[in-house]
Amino acid sequence: MTTSPENNGAGTIKKRDRRTNARIDQLDRQIIEVLENDHPQSVRHIFYRMTDPRLPEPVEKSDRGYRHVQNRCVVLRRSGRVPYGWFADMSRRGFYTHTFTSAADFIRAMQTAYRQDLWRDADVRCEVWVESRSIASVISPDCRDLAVNLFPCGGFSSLSFVHDAAEELNGSEDRRPLHVLYIGDHDPAGVLIDVTLERELRTHLDPEIDLLFERVGINPDQIVEHDLPTKPRKAGDKRSLHVEHSVEAEAMPAGILRDLLRSRIESLLPPRALEVARIAEREERRTLVEMATLYEEGRI
Repeated sequence: MTTSPENNGAGTIKKRDRRTNARIDQLDRQIIEVLENDHPQSVRHIFYRMTDPRLPEPVEKSDRGYRHVQNRCVVLRRSGRVPYGWFADMSRRGFYTHTFTSAADFIRAMQTAYRQDLWRDADVRCEVWVESRSIASVISPDCRDLAVNLFPCGGFSSLSFVHDAAEELNGSEDRRPLHVLYIGDHDPAGVLIDVTLERELRTHLDPEIDLLFERVGINPDQIVEHDLPTKPRKAGDKRSLHVEHSVEAEAMPAGILRDLLRSRIESLLPPRALEVARIAEREERRTLVEMATLYEEGRI
């Protein structure tokens, strides 16, 4: 006898609540509204927004609920109702080889990548480390804009990954303190990941380089302040017994998370550093374009 997926094993059939077309349309409208107001976002960020019981069509806070939101996000992209660029995803990326038809072509292509050193006159260097690629996908535009390196750990980071990052710093002549800003889950494992990361960084960093390590989120006070959705801790998990409930970093609305991180990074920069750098970059890029023209005309 074949057991139905809806059979709970005791002979009782539990009928799942299937959404009508009208309810699916309502869920789609909610997803579109969230993305219109703030993008890019990861699917997991959107899922947590959809678990809000105050919504006309909330989803259950479960793997099944996540799969439903994930499926609707696929449908919305393929139908053209939501641009692909509104979704953040660093989990899968290609490796590209760029070629150029000439030196002038190279200069024109690369001039947009030219950046002034925002941190030249800062008292510290800054890096951002995050627990997941999902979070990295959401904050990477801000990290690029503010010229800070971003490292997604993927949970407990590999020893080689941390070692290589530290060696990159050790090889520089810059001996200013390193200020690391970290974002990760508040759960029995998550509150240990940044502790382990900080210990490993201290192990491999040159002793002359001071390390300032700060957990930007998720913190207990943020869970209360932003009324973040929680999950019960897994039964049998003996780690971090002081953590009563689990909160994923993606539970923090993407816009709030970006604002929080950006504000903290900017507080470490000299006043008006970004504004001054942007003015200088425009002038330098104009010079690079003029150089490309000289190459094309054979004058260089």
